Amino acid sequence: MPQAFFTSDLHGRPGRYRALWARVADERPGAVFLGGDLLPHGMDRSWDESGTGDDFVPAFLAAGFRNLRSRLGERYPRVFLVLGNDDPAYIVPDLEAGRNAGLWEYLHRRRTTWAGHDIYGYNCVPPTPFQLKDWERYDVSRYVDPGCISPEEGRRSDDLTTREIRWTTIKEELADLAGDADQRNAIWLFHTPPHDTGLDLTALEGRTIDHVPLDPHVGSIAVREFIRERQPLITLHGHVHETVDRSGRWRETLGTTCAFAGAHGGPELSLVRFDPSDLAAAVRVLIPV
Repeated sequence: MPQAFFTSDLHGRPGRYRALWARVADERPGAVFLGGDLLPHGMDRSWDESGTGDDFVPAFLAAGFRNLRSRLGERYPRVFLVLGNDDPAYIVPDLEAGRNAGLWEYLHRRRTTWAGHDIYGYNCVPPTPFQLKDWERYDVSRYVDPGCISPEEGRRSDDLTTREIRWTTIKEELADLAGDADQRNAIWLFHTPPHDTGLDLTALEGRTIDHVPLDPHVGSIAVREFIRERQPLITLHGHVHETVDRSGRWRETLGTTCAFAGAHGGPELSLVRFDPSDLAAAVRVLIPV
């Protein structure tokens, strides 16, 4: 029986969440990791079958996990989650309410422990072409890829100052969160994948903007270098839906670190089952919804 489940980029699709809750109820892992982009897009309210008009987190996400906890009792898993670039910052109070109710642990820029492992979480991604910028940061410097919008533009619902938006980098935030702690037994829950791996490959191959070639690898250089320098045991990544189909890889080995991809471009639930003590036995399954 796997000790942990990992999935990402469920984007508020009720079938995916219900498939996840059903698998947790059946297999009873010790932990569930959710890698961001949890909410539905825009005005999508397909999850609101009762027509309550309430917001997604309290009305659907918290209600579903609360029902799961009622079913499992003492076998309810630890649930760790981060947000992604499609999730607005204004929902954080709802996540904190769920955290206070014991439903999950919101981990952005936080550390906790589980089963003898330090667990870290981080929401942010390098600049994208999309307008919402709450969880976007410059990566290792104030550089923006062609076709992308800087964190200083777009729209925001967070409370960062102009100075913080302009000068904060993913590299600096990761260094601050990790500190001097030994990372060899740590598990990191990211939204962004590491750059130039099988986990961050998009459909941009061969495309140009104003004759400038676009990099099909859209992950974070800072995350990749952090992994290579600090060598955590496991890193978990989402963000790029098509990467597994394009690269053929859902796991990467970077030095001694095992990195998993949780996102999926199809309608199914992508679920990675892993045991931190036996990573070679980790599997990825696509579950119909």
